[in-house]
Amino acid sequence: MSAAPSITDAVLADRYDLVVVGAGACGLVAALAASDAGCSVVVLEKLDSPGGNTTLSTGSVPGAGTRFQREAGIEDSPARMVEDLLRTSGPHDAEHLVELMAETSAEVIEWLVDDHDIGLHLITDYKHVGHSVARLHAPSDRNGANLTADLVRAASRAHVPIVTGTPVTSLTTADGRVTGVVAETADGVRTITAGAVLLASNGFGADRSLLREFIPAMADAPYHGAAGSTGEAIGWAQQLGATLANATAYQAYAAVATDEGDILSWTTVERGAVIVGPDGRRLGDESVGYSDFAGVIAAQASESYAVMDERIHDYVARHEPRFVKIIDLGRVQRAADIEELAALIGCEVSALEATLGTAAAAAGGMAADEFGRTDFGTGGALEAPYYVCRTHPAMFHTQGGVSVDRHARVLDGSGEPIPGLHAGGGVAAGISGRAGAGGYASGNGLSTAVGLGYAAGRHVGAANRAD
Repeated sequence: MSAAPSITDAVLADRYDLVVVGAGACGLVAALAASDAGCSVVVLEKLDSPGGNTTLSTGSVPGAGTRFQREAGIEDSPARMVEDLLRTSGPHDAEHLVELMAETSAEVIEWLVDDHDIGLHLITDYKHVGHSVARLHAPSDRNGANLTADLVRAASRAHVPIVTGTPVTSLTTADGRVTGVVAETADGVRTITAGAVLLASNGFGADRSLLREFIPAMADAPYHGAAGSTGEAIGWAQQLGATLANATAYQAYAAVATDEGDILSWTTVERGAVIVGPDGRRLGDESVGYSDFAGVIAAQASESYAVMDERIHDYVARHEPRFVKIIDLGRVQRAADIEELAALIGCEVSALEATLGTAAAAAGGMAADEFGRTDFGTGGALEAPYYVCRTHPAMFHTQGGVSVDRHARVLDGSGEPIPGLHAGGGVAAGISGRAGAGGYASGNGLSTAVGLGYAAGRHVGAANRAD
């Protein structure tokens, strides 16, 4: 599939049933759901192109009990998904959203595929972080840019305008109700009224001051999330009395391969790669996941090296164009033997030899892993020739935000909905625990983006019909 089609200027009306702030997965899904219900909708995006963190992701959306799982012979249920996610996250402030995401996940995925021709396919060839069964549904090439492109095309077919380069600067209110937005349009500053407003403009990962306040451990780390994640929508909601939940949780990535933010696919690790420091020694249990392991690396080294063999290298190259990209950029290097591998890393051969020998014993079931890793993917020892990629950990996106209910309505300090105001994606509280990066299961970000977008769009549609 191609990248997202260009967004043409739209003639903005003075009023819509739903104004969506932000054109990532949350905003676009909400727009489709509300449009399906007969609502007039507009999506306003401050940047020049849609997508946000969705475009930077693998486009993986968890779904429990989908027909795609049944066709693959995979038994799953919302209850099992809830159990998996809460086991990974630990206690947090939004467990009702875990239940909502699980209960509606199959319905949302099948609706996207069947009603809107969104290219989501069940991934069955490796186990995902935090999930006991295969339940991630993603574009065939695992590129979130193609999920964005599909959603944009679906919005175009539904005649939903997506207006880029149009930052919203504030909300309007009357009698305690949110009544619209103020936006900087091509024709000047405009007030657009709305039956409801959805804040879907992502979190605050790009705002260093907010990171210092809520996530100081990552305030000075490289940031490779969406540029639009500057947190202002959370501030607007707080001004109206919204409370925060899970505010110090975040998603990091352990293996960023370039200064521009190109990632080394974690599929390499899930199929058996190990990650070592500059001294050639492993840094911990890589199977805790790409988010949690970022902190493990950051506490010990500023850079690390992912070591794999030809089986892993060739498999991922066949399935993931993003991996091919970093190969083409020269970030993945081949070593004929351990001596060449040690030279590429810059470590002692003896240290690397001991590391790979110990890992091989654990992967082959001959000894317990020194860090407790039990899942080595394809199993067995890594074998020459080897491949290595130098990587670094980075901050990607925040997982905390404003408290919302099961309809994605923003809640005030008394737990009551703020009339006319919804939130989702990075603006709303996530499902990755109260603090840190360890509670993030694969797909958590898109789970709440898609799930809360669907909930908001359907709720606005139902309210519009009732009126």
